[in-house]
Amino acid sequence: MLKSVKSRAEEQFAATQKKNKQALKEKEKARLERAEQVASLRALRLAKEAADRKADEKAEAEKAAAKKK
Repeated sequence: MLKSVKSRAEEQFAATQKKNKQALKEKEKARLERAEQVASLRALRLAKEAADRKADEKAEAEKAAAKKK
């Protein structure tokens, strides 16, 4: 009888540990997906800012060329 109670407790503990590991894996997967999304958005923002700077520089160069004429 004692052995069966101990065995059942060990099985429940193992099941709980398995659930915890699965939950941690899911949390880590969600964290990685969010980090990838943030990195993607950051890359897009930086690319847009660079394009805007380039367009501003081009516009300033055109203004300077127009003034010289």
